[in-house]
Amino acid sequence: MELLRFLLTVFLQYSLIPIVSAFPSPLSSRDDEVFAPKVMIISMWSPEAKIWHDRLPDSKLGNLSSKTIHAPGLSMLFPCATCTEDGSICHLTIGEGEINSAASLMALMLSPKFDFRNTYFLIAGIAGVNPKYGTLGSVAIARYSVQVALQYEIDTRSLPPNWPTGYISYGRNQPHEYPFITYGTEVFELNAQLQDTAYKLASKAALADENEPKEYRALYRHMGESYKSASQPPSVIKCDTATSDVYYSGSRLSESFENTTKVWTNGTGLYCMSAQEDNAVLEVLVRPLQTVNLNPTDLQGSNFDRPPPEYTDLDHLTAAKQNGFSIAIVNIFNAGIEIVKGIIEEWDDRFKNGIRAENYIGDIFGSLGGEPDFGFGSLTRGECIAPDSKGSEMADREMNRRRILTQKSLRKI
Repeated sequence: MELLRFLLTVFLQYSLIPIVSAFPSPLSSRDDEVFAPKVMIISMWSPEAKIWHDRLPDSKLGNLSSKTIHAPGLSMLFPCATCTEDGSICHLTIGEGEINSAASLMALMLSPKFDFRNTYFLIAGIAGVNPKYGTLGSVAIARYSVQVALQYEIDTRSLPPNWPTGYISYGRNQPHEYPFITYGTEVFELNAQLQDTAYKLASKAALADENEPKEYRALYRHMGESYKSASQPPSVIKCDTATSDVYYSGSRLSESFENTTKVWTNGTGLYCMSAQEDNAVLEVLVRPLQTVNLNPTDLQGSNFDRPPPEYTDLDHLTAAKQNGFSIAIVNIFNAGIEIVKGIIEEWDDRFKNGIRAENYIGDIFGSLGGEPDFGFGSLTRGECIAPDSKGSEMADREMNRRRILTQKSLRKI
Protein backbone atom coordinates (compact mmCIF):
# COMPACT_ATOMS: atom_id res chain seq x y z
CA MET A 1 0.00 0.00 0.00
CA GLU A 2 1.19 3.50 -0.75
CA LEU A 3 -0.06 6.35 1.39
CA LEU A 4 -0.24 9.87 0.14
CA ARG A 5 -1.17 12.42 2.78
CA PHE A 6 -2.87 15.60 1.70
CA LEU A 7 -4.32 18.14 4.14
CA LEU A 8 -5.80 21.52 3.46
CA THR A 9 -6.39 24.63 5.53
CA VAL A 10 -5.15 27.56 3.54
CA PHE A 11 -2.28 25.25 3.16
CA LEU A 12 -1.98 21.98 1.18
CA GLN A 13 -0.22 19.06 2.76
CA TYR A 14 0.41 15.73 1.09
CA SER A 15 1.48 12.60 2.89
CA LEU A 16 2.85 9.81 0.78
CA ILE A 17 3.37 6.44 2.39
CA PRO A 18 4.27 3.42 0.32
CA ILE A 19 3.25 0.37 2.26
CA VAL A 20 3.73 -3.33 1.71
CA SER A 21 0.84 -4.82 3.61
CA ALA A 22 0.25 -7.99 5.52
CA PHE A 23 -3.47 -8.06 4.87
CA PRO A 24 -5.14 -11.42 4.34
CA SER A 25 -6.96 -12.01 1.07
CA PRO A 26 -9.97 -9.67 1.03
CA LEU A 27 -12.19 -12.15 -0.79
CA SER A 28 -15.12 -13.14 1.42
CA SER A 29 -17.06 -14.95 -1.31
CA ARG A 30 -16.83 -15.52 -5.03
CA ASP A 31 -19.74 -13.17 -5.62
CA ASP A 32 -18.19 -10.26 -3.72
CA GLU A 33 -16.73 -7.38 -5.71
CA VAL A 34 -13.35 -6.52 -4.25
CA PHE A 35 -11.86 -3.09 -4.92
CA ALA A 36 -8.09 -2.71 -5.31
CA PRO A 37 -7.67 1.01 -6.02
CA LYS A 38 -4.47 2.58 -7.23
CA VAL A 39 -5.36 5.74 -5.31
CA MET A 40 -7.51 6.03 -2.16
CA ILE A 41 -8.46 9.65 -1.45
CA ILE A 42 -9.20 10.45 2.20
CA SER A 43 -11.16 13.52 3.31
CA MET A 44 -12.01 14.54 6.87
CA TRP A 45 -15.31 16.38 6.35
CA SER A 46 -17.87 17.37 3.76
CA PRO A 47 -16.26 20.44 2.07
CA GLU A 48 -13.03 18.49 1.49
CA ALA A 49 -14.97 15.58 0.00
CA LYS A 50 -17.29 17.64 -2.19
CA ILE A 51 -14.50 19.17 -4.27
CA TRP A 52 -13.36 15.69 -5.37
CA HIS A 53 -16.84 14.49 -6.27
CA ASP A 54 -17.60 17.71 -8.14
CA ARG A 55 -14.40 18.05 -10.12
CA LEU A 56 -12.89 14.60 -10.69
CA PRO A 57 -15.09 13.98 -13.77
CA ASP A 58 -13.45 17.02 -15.42
CA SER A 59 -10.09 15.21 -15.25
CA LYS A 60 -11.43 12.34 -17.39
CA LEU A 61 -10.35 9.90 -14.67
CA GLY A 62 -13.88 8.89 -13.74
CA ASN A 63 -16.76 9.68 -11.40
CA LEU A 64 -16.32 8.95 -7.69
CA SER A 65 -20.04 8.30 -7.33
CA SER A 66 -20.07 5.36 -9.75
CA LYS A 67 -19.65 2.75 -7.01
CA THR A 68 -20.80 2.89 -3.37
CA ILE A 69 -19.34 0.50 -0.78
CA HIS A 70 -20.52 0.17 2.82
CA ALA A 71 -18.21 -1.21 5.51
CA PRO A 72 -19.13 -1.79 9.18
CA GLY A 73 -17.46 0.66 11.55
CA LEU A 74 -17.28 3.67 9.24
CA SER A 75 -18.45 7.04 10.54
CA MET A 76 -22.20 7.37 11.12
CA LEU A 77 -21.94 10.65 9.21
CA PHE A 78 -20.06 9.10 6.30
CA PRO A 79 -21.01 5.39 6.24
CA CYS A 80 -19.84 4.55 2.71
CA ALA A 81 -16.76 4.68 0.53
CA THR A 82 -17.12 5.43 -3.18
CA CYS A 83 -15.12 4.48 -6.28
CA THR A 84 -14.88 5.19 -9.98
CA GLU A 85 -16.39 2.66 -12.37
CA ASP A 86 -13.08 0.87 -12.98
CA GLY A 87 -12.17 0.97 -9.27
CA SER A 88 -8.81 2.65 -9.86
CA ILE A 89 -9.69 5.66 -7.67
CA CYS A 90 -11.73 5.47 -4.45
CA HIS A 91 -12.71 7.98 -1.75
CA LEU A 92 -13.73 7.98 1.92
CA THR A 93 -14.56 10.73 4.41
CA ILE A 94 -13.27 9.58 7.81
CA GLY A 95 -14.52 12.34 10.13
CA GLU A 96 -12.67 15.05 12.02
CA GLY A 97 -10.22 14.68 14.90
CA GLU A 98 -7.92 11.87 15.97
CA ILE A 99 -10.58 9.49 17.33
CA ASN A 100 -12.97 9.73 14.38
CA SER A 101 -10.24 9.46 11.80
CA ALA A 102 -8.57 6.46 13.43
CA ALA A 103 -11.82 4.56 13.97
CA SER A 104 -13.08 5.09 10.41
CA LEU A 105 -9.78 4.34 8.72
CA MET A 106 -9.25 1.14 10.71
CA ALA A 107 -12.73 -0.02 9.68
CA LEU A 108 -11.81 0.64 6.06
CA MET A 109 -8.45 -1.13 6.33
CA LEU A 110 -10.03 -4.25 7.82
CA SER A 111 -12.92 -4.41 5.36
CA PRO A 112 -12.85 -7.54 3.15
CA LYS A 113 -14.27 -5.40 0.35
CA PHE A 114 -10.91 -3.74 -0.27
CA ASP A 115 -7.41 -4.90 -1.18
CA PHE A 116 -4.93 -2.11 -0.43
CA ARG A 117 -1.72 -4.00 -1.08
CA ASN A 118 -0.87 -1.77 -4.06
CA THR A 119 -2.73 1.40 -3.14
CA TYR A 120 -1.53 4.96 -2.63
CA PHE A 121 -3.50 6.85 0.03
CA LEU A 122 -4.00 10.57 -0.54
CA ILE A 123 -5.21 12.25 2.65
CA ALA A 124 -6.48 15.60 1.49
CA GLY A 125 -7.54 18.19 4.03
CA ILE A 126 -7.21 21.74 5.25
CA ALA A 127 -4.63 22.81 7.83
CA GLY A 128 -3.14 25.75 9.68
CA VAL A 129 0.02 27.27 8.23
CA ASN A 130 3.13 28.69 9.87
CA PRO A 131 3.66 32.15 8.26
CA LYS A 132 7.42 31.67 8.41
CA TYR A 133 7.26 29.03 5.69
CA GLY A 134 3.97 29.31 3.81
CA THR A 135 0.79 31.24 3.28
CA LEU A 136 -2.93 30.89 2.70
CA GLY A 137 -3.53 28.41 -0.11
CA SER A 138 -0.01 26.95 -0.06
CA VAL A 139 0.69 23.24 -0.44
CA ALA A 140 3.12 21.49 1.92
CA ILE A 141 4.77 18.10 1.41
CA ALA A 142 5.94 16.61 4.71
CA ARG A 143 8.56 14.13 5.84
CA TYR A 144 7.69 14.20 9.56
CA SER A 145 4.38 14.21 11.39
CA VAL A 146 4.64 15.10 15.09
CA GLN A 147 1.93 14.68 17.77
CA VAL A 148 2.92 17.89 19.52
CA ALA A 149 0.16 18.03 22.15
CA LEU A 150 1.01 14.60 23.63
CA GLN A 151 2.61 16.23 26.69
CA TYR A 152 1.96 17.48 30.21
CA GLU A 153 0.23 20.85 30.20
CA ILE A 154 0.10 23.54 32.90
CA ASP A 155 -1.81 26.79 32.52
CA THR A 156 0.87 29.40 31.81
CA ARG A 157 -0.71 31.70 34.41
CA SER A 158 0.45 29.19 37.05
CA LEU A 159 4.06 29.09 35.83
CA PRO A 160 7.12 31.26 36.53
CA PRO A 161 7.15 34.35 34.26
CA ASN A 162 10.31 33.23 32.43
CA TRP A 163 8.84 29.91 31.25
CA PRO A 164 8.25 29.90 27.46
CA THR A 165 5.33 27.45 27.48
CA GLY A 166 3.07 25.32 29.66
CA TYR A 167 3.86 22.16 27.66
CA ILE A 168 6.39 19.73 29.12
CA SER A 169 7.39 16.40 27.58
CA TYR A 170 6.36 13.28 29.51
CA GLY A 171 8.87 12.28 32.17
CA ARG A 172 10.59 15.68 32.13
CA ASN A 173 10.56 18.72 34.42
CA GLN A 174 10.87 21.60 31.97
CA PRO A 175 9.93 22.45 28.37
CA HIS A 176 11.70 21.62 25.13
CA GLU A 177 13.27 18.31 26.14
CA TYR A 178 12.87 14.89 24.55
CA PRO A 179 10.19 12.78 26.33
CA PHE A 180 11.42 9.98 28.59
CA ILE A 181 7.96 8.37 28.49
CA THR A 182 6.70 7.64 24.97
CA TYR A 183 3.49 6.11 23.60
CA GLY A 184 4.82 5.29 20.13
CA THR A 185 2.79 7.81 18.12
CA GLU A 186 4.81 10.94 18.88
CA VAL A 187 6.74 11.02 15.59
CA PHE A 188 6.34 9.36 12.21
CA GLU A 189 8.97 9.69 9.50
CA LEU A 190 7.84 9.27 5.90
CA ASN A 191 9.52 8.31 2.63
CA ALA A 192 11.74 11.19 1.52
CA GLN A 193 11.91 9.86 -2.05
CA LEU A 194 8.12 9.75 -2.27
CA GLN A 195 8.07 13.25 -0.79
CA ASP A 196 10.22 14.44 -3.69
CA THR A 197 7.94 12.69 -6.18
CA ALA A 198 4.78 14.22 -4.71
CA TYR A 199 6.42 17.64 -4.59
CA LYS A 200 7.30 17.53 -8.28
CA LEU A 201 3.82 16.37 -9.28
CA ALA A 202 2.01 18.92 -7.09
CA SER A 203 4.28 21.69 -8.40
CA LYS A 204 2.61 21.32 -11.80
CA ALA A 205 -0.62 22.72 -10.37
CA ALA A 206 -1.91 26.23 -10.96
CA LEU A 207 -2.88 27.17 -7.40
CA ALA A 208 -5.98 29.27 -6.81
CA ASP A 209 -5.81 32.69 -5.16
CA GLU A 210 -8.22 35.56 -4.42
CA ASN A 211 -8.04 39.22 -3.43
CA GLU A 212 -9.35 38.73 0.13
CA PRO A 213 -6.56 36.38 1.31
CA LYS A 214 -4.04 38.63 -0.45
CA GLU A 215 -5.16 41.50 1.79
CA TYR A 216 -4.70 39.46 4.98
CA ARG A 217 -1.31 38.17 3.82
CA ALA A 218 -0.12 41.75 3.37
CA LEU A 219 -0.45 42.33 7.13
CA TYR A 220 2.54 40.02 7.70
CA ARG A 221 4.93 42.20 5.67
CA HIS A 222 5.78 44.19 8.79
CA MET A 223 7.04 41.10 10.67
CA GLY A 224 10.43 41.04 8.99
CA GLU A 225 12.37 38.87 6.59
CA SER A 226 11.68 35.63 8.48
CA TYR A 227 7.96 36.02 7.68
CA LYS A 228 8.43 36.90 4.02
CA SER A 229 6.68 33.71 2.83
CA ALA A 230 3.42 34.76 4.50
CA SER A 231 2.86 37.68 2.13
CA GLN A 232 3.73 35.73 -1.04
CA PRO A 233 1.28 33.92 -3.36
CA PRO A 234 0.47 30.24 -2.65
CA SER A 235 3.20 27.76 -3.54
CA VAL A 236 4.22 24.13 -3.03
CA ILE A 237 6.78 23.66 -0.23
CA LYS A 238 8.55 20.90 1.69
CA CYS A 239 8.13 21.03 5.48
CA ASP A 240 6.48 19.11 8.32
CA THR A 241 3.17 18.84 10.12
CA ALA A 242 2.03 18.99 13.75
CA THR A 243 -0.94 16.95 14.99
CA SER A 244 -3.21 18.21 17.78
CA ASP A 245 -6.88 17.63 18.52
CA VAL A 246 -6.85 21.08 20.10
CA TYR A 247 -7.31 23.75 17.43
CA TYR A 248 -4.58 26.04 18.77
CA SER A 249 -3.88 29.57 17.63
CA GLY A 250 -1.44 32.28 18.64
CA SER A 251 2.27 33.03 18.62
CA ARG A 252 3.20 31.40 21.93
CA LEU A 253 1.51 28.06 21.28
CA SER A 254 2.70 27.94 17.68
CA GLU A 255 6.29 28.74 18.66
CA SER A 256 6.12 26.12 21.42
CA PHE A 257 5.00 23.41 18.99
CA GLU A 258 7.55 24.61 16.45
CA ASN A 259 10.22 23.93 19.08
CA THR A 260 8.61 20.59 19.99
CA THR A 261 8.81 19.50 16.36
CA LYS A 262 12.48 20.38 16.16
CA VAL A 263 13.39 18.67 19.46
CA TRP A 264 11.38 15.49 18.85
CA THR A 265 12.88 15.03 15.36
CA ASN A 266 16.43 15.59 16.65
CA GLY A 267 16.67 18.97 14.96
CA THR A 268 15.56 17.78 11.51
CA GLY A 269 11.85 18.62 11.39
CA LEU A 270 10.55 21.96 10.14
CA TYR A 271 7.05 22.72 11.45
CA CYS A 272 4.92 24.51 8.88
CA MET A 273 1.44 22.95 9.10
CA SER A 274 -1.03 22.06 11.85
CA ALA A 275 -3.72 19.40 11.53
CA GLN A 276 -5.90 17.21 13.75
CA GLU A 277 -5.66 13.77 12.17
CA ASP A 278 -2.21 13.00 10.73
CA ASN A 279 -0.57 10.92 13.46
CA ALA A 280 -3.80 9.01 14.08
CA VAL A 281 -4.02 8.14 10.39
CA LEU A 282 -0.37 7.07 10.25
CA GLU A 283 -0.70 4.85 13.31
CA VAL A 284 -3.68 3.07 11.73
CA LEU A 285 -1.68 2.42 8.58
CA VAL A 286 1.20 0.95 10.57
CA ARG A 287 -0.92 -1.38 12.72
CA PRO A 288 -2.11 -4.00 10.18
CA LEU A 289 1.15 -4.16 8.25
CA GLN A 290 4.20 -6.38 8.41
CA THR A 291 6.28 -3.84 6.53
CA VAL A 292 5.47 -0.31 5.58
CA ASN A 293 7.15 2.53 3.79
CA LEU A 294 5.90 5.82 5.15
CA ASN A 295 6.14 8.47 2.48
CA PRO A 296 5.69 12.23 2.57
CA THR A 297 2.67 14.12 3.82
CA ASP A 298 1.03 16.93 1.84
CA LEU A 299 -1.09 19.71 3.38
CA GLN A 300 -2.80 22.87 2.19
CA GLY A 301 -3.08 26.00 4.30
CA SER A 302 -6.41 27.61 5.02
CA ASN A 303 -5.48 29.79 8.03
CA PHE A 304 -2.37 31.18 9.71
CA ASP A 305 -1.46 29.64 13.07
CA ARG A 306 -0.48 33.04 14.56
CA PRO A 307 -1.60 36.64 14.01
CA PRO A 308 -0.02 39.58 12.18
CA PRO A 309 1.00 42.62 14.29
CA GLU A 310 -2.39 44.33 13.98
CA TYR A 311 -4.30 41.52 15.72
CA THR A 312 -4.30 39.87 19.13
CA ASP A 313 -4.29 36.07 19.31
CA LEU A 314 -7.98 36.11 20.24
CA ASP A 315 -9.01 38.46 17.44
CA HIS A 316 -6.98 36.47 14.93
CA LEU A 317 -8.89 33.31 15.86
CA THR A 318 -12.41 34.64 16.39
CA ALA A 319 -12.82 37.95 14.55
CA ALA A 320 -10.29 38.26 11.73
CA LYS A 321 -11.39 37.35 8.21
CA GLN A 322 -8.42 35.51 6.73
CA ASN A 323 -10.53 34.28 3.79
CA GLY A 324 -8.24 31.36 3.09
CA PHE A 325 -10.79 28.57 3.33
CA SER A 326 -12.16 28.79 -0.22
CA ILE A 327 -8.80 28.73 -1.99
CA ALA A 328 -7.58 25.98 0.33
CA ILE A 329 -10.50 23.76 -0.65
CA VAL A 330 -9.95 24.49 -4.34
CA ASN A 331 -6.22 23.82 -4.04
CA ILE A 332 -6.90 20.47 -2.40
CA PHE A 333 -8.09 19.40 -5.82
CA ASN A 334 -5.75 21.52 -7.94
CA ALA A 335 -2.62 20.05 -6.35
CA GLY A 336 -4.13 16.68 -5.45
CA ILE A 337 -5.31 15.86 -8.96
CA GLU A 338 -1.77 16.32 -10.28
CA ILE A 339 -0.61 13.63 -7.88
CA VAL A 340 -3.53 11.35 -8.72
CA LYS A 341 -2.94 11.78 -12.46
CA GLY A 342 0.76 11.13 -12.05
CA ILE A 343 0.12 7.86 -10.22
CA ILE A 344 -2.53 6.64 -12.68
CA GLU A 345 -0.66 7.65 -15.84
CA GLU A 346 2.74 6.33 -14.71
CA TRP A 347 1.45 3.29 -12.84
CA ASP A 348 3.26 0.55 -14.73
CA ASP A 349 6.53 2.41 -15.21
CA ARG A 350 6.90 4.11 -11.84
CA PHE A 351 4.33 3.46 -9.13
CA LYS A 352 3.11 -0.13 -9.35
CA ASN A 353 6.01 -1.55 -7.34
CA GLY A 354 6.33 1.37 -4.94
CA ILE A 355 9.02 4.00 -4.53
CA ARG A 356 11.91 2.71 -2.46
CA ALA A 357 12.84 4.84 0.55
CA GLU A 358 16.46 5.62 1.33
CA ASN A 359 15.71 7.07 4.77
CA TYR A 360 14.23 5.52 7.92
CA ILE A 361 10.47 4.95 7.64
CA GLY A 362 8.13 4.48 10.59
CA ASP A 363 7.38 5.38 14.19
CA ILE A 364 9.39 6.21 17.28
CA PHE A 365 9.59 2.53 18.37
CA GLY A 366 11.02 1.19 15.11
CA SER A 367 7.96 -1.03 14.67
CA LEU A 368 8.54 -1.55 10.96
CA GLY A 369 12.24 -2.28 11.27
CA GLY A 370 15.29 -0.11 10.85
CA GLU A 371 16.79 2.41 13.26
CA PRO A 372 14.90 5.67 13.92
CA ASP A 373 17.02 8.79 13.43
CA PHE A 374 15.10 10.45 16.26
CA GLY A 375 14.41 9.41 19.83
CA PHE A 376 16.29 6.85 21.93
CA GLY A 377 16.61 4.11 19.34
CA SER A 378 14.64 1.11 18.17
CA LEU A 379 12.76 -1.09 20.64
CA THR A 380 12.78 -3.89 18.07
CA ARG A 381 16.58 -3.99 17.65
CA GLY A 382 16.15 -3.06 14.02
CA GLU A 383 13.71 -5.86 13.19
CA CYS A 384 10.14 -5.50 11.96
CA ILE A 385 7.62 -6.65 14.57
CA ALA A 386 6.25 -10.05 13.55
CA PRO A 387 2.55 -9.88 12.57
CA ASP A 388 1.81 -13.03 14.57
CA SER A 389 3.57 -11.85 17.73
CA LYS A 390 1.67 -12.95 20.85
CA GLY A 391 3.92 -11.99 23.74
CA SER A 392 4.54 -8.74 25.61
CA GLU A 393 8.26 -8.53 24.92
CA MET A 394 8.01 -5.12 23.25
CA ALA A 395 6.00 -3.71 26.16
CA ASP A 396 8.60 -5.06 28.60
CA ARG A 397 11.40 -3.43 26.63
CA GLU A 398 9.55 -0.12 26.57
CA MET A 399 8.95 -0.18 30.35
CA ASN A 400 12.58 -1.09 30.98
CA ARG A 401 13.67 1.89 28.92
CA ARG A 402 11.38 4.13 30.96
CA ARG A 403 12.92 2.83 34.18
CA ILE A 404 16.40 3.56 32.91
CA LEU A 405 15.52 7.09 31.79
CA THR A 406 13.33 8.33 34.64
CA GLN A 407 12.07 7.53 38.13
CA LYS A 408 8.62 8.61 36.91
CA SER A 409 8.27 5.55 34.70
CA LEU A 410 5.51 3.83 36.69
CA ARG A 411 3.69 7.00 37.76
CA LYS A 412 3.73 9.13 34.59
CA ILE A 413 4.39 12.13 36.83
